[in-house]
Amino acid sequence: MLATAVSYGLNGIKGYCVRVEVNISGGMYAYETVGLPDAAVKESKERVRAAITNSGYAYPAMRTTVNLAPADTKKEGSVYDLPIALALLAANGQVNAERLREYVIIGELALCGDVTGVKGVLPMVIDACSQGYRNIMLPTQNVSEASYISGTRIIPVSNLKEAVQCLNGEREAVAFVPKRWDPECCEYAADFSEIKGQQGAKRAAEIAAAGGHNMLMIGTPGTGKTMIAKAMPSILPRLTFEEALEITKICSVVERMPSDTGIVTRRPFRAPHHSASATAIVGGGQNAAPGEVSLAHYGVLFLDELPEFSREVLEALRQPLEDGRITITRAAAKATYPADFMLVAAMNPCPCGYYGSRLNKCTCAPAKVQRYQQRISGPMLDRIDLHVEMSEVTYKELTSNEIVETSRDVRKRVEKARSMQKERYKDDGILFNAQLTNRLTKKYCVLDCDASRILERAMDTFDLTPRAYGRILKVSRTIADLEGSASIEAHHVAEAIQYRSIDSKYRR
Repeated sequence: MLATAVSYGLNGIKGYCVRVEVNISGGMYAYETVGLPDAAVKESKERVRAAITNSGYAYPAMRTTVNLAPADTKKEGSVYDLPIALALLAANGQVNAERLREYVIIGELALCGDVTGVKGVLPMVIDACSQGYRNIMLPTQNVSEASYISGTRIIPVSNLKEAVQCLNGEREAVAFVPKRWDPECCEYAADFSEIKGQQGAKRAAEIAAAGGHNMLMIGTPGTGKTMIAKAMPSILPRLTFEEALEITKICSVVERMPSDTGIVTRRPFRAPHHSASATAIVGGGQNAAPGEVSLAHYGVLFLDELPEFSREVLEALRQPLEDGRITITRAAAKATYPADFMLVAAMNPCPCGYYGSRLNKCTCAPAKVQRYQQRISGPMLDRIDLHVEMSEVTYKELTSNEIVETSRDVRKRVEKARSMQKERYKDDGILFNAQLTNRLTKKYCVLDCDASRILERAMDTFDLTPRAYGRILKVSRTIADLEGSASIEAHHVAEAIQYRSIDSKYRR
């Protein structure tokens, strides 16, 4: 007999339908899985056999063929255990085959018959819903992340017996109550009110958050670079439901989501160590898995000790910084992941860390300082919009009782500037100033005569590149938005130029 179940697989962060066909015929016992299965799929026959017998059902000791269609697409993981087991029981007459075809079924089986959670459920459910499937049977552990998708009936099952009883009408298929999106009032690792002094760096961070710009902080050890970076998510605009879904899709592919929330509620903050490989940062491996740049999507990627990262890693960042996505191609897999993150980087000015310090003497030779700074290539530096120099915080600033703005106060200004940008670019397909293309920059970043003269002198004085010119225009537009100004004025451009002074100071 032949029975069919519907399941799902993953290509990158996109789900695709997989038809699970099980045929039982007479003859000597044999079990064959076809349809380009990987090792985990091939091993499912042992999990399925043990789960069926330990759940009290008869396992058909006949010639069994399992086909996973489409047959020309590689199938990976343990997600097909439950649909294979149910289709096998349906082919043997122990499960209602007609009702089985009405469900999308996803889940891994333990030997005792329990259904355990799997990765990547959210993108599978989103695609299944778009294809018109309404009944989706999932492991109980994965229900939370899928329950935010409207228009679906999510049926949680904790073991194989429950799944069989639901399909046979012996047990009511109780759908999980859908959740409503409600952004959590998050507590962040750091707040701007905790950062003493460094008004210039905090102003730059506010500009970066308001326009989605990348930022590089250069300063001696202990000046607060890491603390400002950790506080960046606290001043970024609150997540929208669409952004939360897209971030959760990426996280769901890499790691199982927590069952309590089921969806990401705060902007990501990723801080990989400088020993990380290019594959860990941009993604890759045999299965073309997403890397840190994708896990930081719509959030912050913090690279501390930037010159200590390998040149391969730094150069690999150039494409996602420019395009907002990364395409990973391997012999057996190809996937495109979103990577629209805000890069926040920090570095010391020299190997010992005290070049230009007011309090400590630098012990590095000039040639050594230059070699250290030149580990960051010119093209990479061009792609960072804001360059900020930071000096030591004085004792007076540390002990001051002056009331400091909280992250919530700063976020209000950032969200106001972002709303202006969203309204301005509603017909252009972008959301904030950092996404401006050359054509849109020319359209929306028009300078008056005074501003043009200031920028012209800066280009000649600092030997700025055409890419740096475009970055200055975008940052100027953001500074104007923070002031609520419709036009870019001379003082906006002058402030933006201050954040490019490192181009001439450190690259000569």
